[in-house]
Amino acid sequence: MRLESKTAIIVGAGQGPGTGMGNGRATALRFAQEGAKVMSVDRELGLAEETAALVRQAGGDCFAFEADVTKESAMAAMIAEAKRRWGRIDVLHYNVGVSIGGGDAPLLDLTEKAFDNIVAINLRGAVMACKHVVPVMREQRAGCILMISSLAAIEKYPYVTYKATKAAMIAFAEQVAIQNAEYGVRANVILPGLMDTPMAVDTRARQTGKSRAEVAAMRDARVPLRRKMGTAWDVANAALFLASDEANFITGVSLLVDGGGALDIGH
Repeated sequence: MRLESKTAIIVGAGQGPGTGMGNGRATALRFAQEGAKVMSVDRELGLAEETAALVRQAGGDCFAFEADVTKESAMAAMIAEAKRRWGRIDVLHYNVGVSIGGGDAPLLDLTEKAFDNIVAINLRGAVMACKHVVPVMREQRAGCILMISSLAAIEKYPYVTYKATKAAMIAFAEQVAIQNAEYGVRANVILPGLMDTPMAVDTRARQTGKSRAEVAAMRDARVPLRRKMGTAWDVANAALFLASDEANFITGVSLLVDGGGALDIGH
């Protein structure tokens, strides 16, 4: 019960079509297993509710909330509802990101519309969620902000906007960490490497016309550790550690969950 009596908002707790478990859904389940009350947030209420139902089936405490991260008003309403229900917010976990599914592309093929859309989802949503949760956490003099960046932030990666936004998220998390440390608020970022999730694998299979098995095999081959992608549970367990009191003295860090992927850059 490492999160006993804590409350946690998980933004991006639903997931799209595909095989297996996404990072947000796995984290909602993992946090609830460890005693947290969870708010499952997604832009589609049905997807948020699917996750909330799975949590409740497993004996956890979870409710669904619909919010579009590209609207500041939705981020404000999300924080206000969590505060109204619980009286406090211990964890904000921003687990939203889009790449080729949002039209991302190499520089010469990138459109202005795709760039603006991806920046709004990946980066501006995180900034606005933090804008509204930080006053609550400062008042409590405690709180943990987690954001999901990506190994793409530091490795050779072909798509411009995903890389740029995930790299910017690291700098933003560091800024939130140092500017709120005196209030007891921690901020950290997780950098998943190649993960076997619906967003990462099934989206690429649809975009490229390859089978899921082909895409998975190509990705597995690039992972140094056991030549096998990580799973959503690997990300969820990292988030659990950073959200728990075990990480009480850890703020402003970028935690790689990548099977050694970052070590392989340039080799």
